[in-house]
Amino acid sequence: MPEPARNDLTIYDKVAEDWWSDRIRWVRTLKNLVPGRLAYFDRFTDWQGQEVLDLGCAGGFMAEALARRGARVTGIDPAEEALAAARAHAAEGGLTIRYDQGVGEALPYGDASFDSVVCVDVLEHVQDLDKVLAEVARVLRPGGLFLYDTINRNALARFAAITLAEDLVRILPKGTHDPEMFIRPADLKAALTRAGLTHRAMTGLGPRGLTRRGDLTFGPLPMKTVQYMGIAETPR
Repeated sequence: MPEPARNDLTIYDKVAEDWWSDRIRWVRTLKNLVPGRLAYFDRFTDWQGQEVLDLGCAGGFMAEALARRGARVTGIDPAEEALAAARAHAAEGGLTIRYDQGVGEALPYGDASFDSVVCVDVLEHVQDLDKVLAEVARVLRPGGLFLYDTINRNALARFAAITLAEDLVRILPKGTHDPEMFIRPADLKAALTRAGLTHRAMTGLGPRGLTRRGDLTFGPLPMKTVQYMGIAETPR
């Protein structure tokens, strides 16, 4: 059989109808990542009343979690059907979240529009990392935060994210990631600097336990070997 296409972004639209159903294991995995990310991100900011952009929001897991923390959230993603699922679920839950279709390389927002930009499970998928980070810096207000996670680029990360997660355990669809697009922490720090963002902190992100259904739960880890998350900010 031919190898699957890599960096396959169509997977998010394909499961849009079941995004919030908990019927699909890999979508549940994405949902389970949210508390682990926020366990770290919450240390750096109080979301209440903030204007927050969820860059690469897909079906809205992170956007809804931030809205429930009191943020005024805008989500943006290229996946039209996933956005429709996000809008419908937010409306059902009485949450006011703006969802727009678009890409990180050309954000349709004015300069200094947001207090924070959250960008999770995204940077390893974008076509032009420097352009995305430049756009993030542009739409952030002075002292604004960029909160992200991504996947390291090394043999162990490739084994964990491709061989293990996609091929063996199958907690992600085949073709989800292209290992050539993974990003070393040092390379990301350099890209942040080029965009005018100042690196503040970085830590690992990984499995911390299992749910009753046998799904992984996640949280901060000291090692950044496979997946890592961090914080950067714009000048004040």
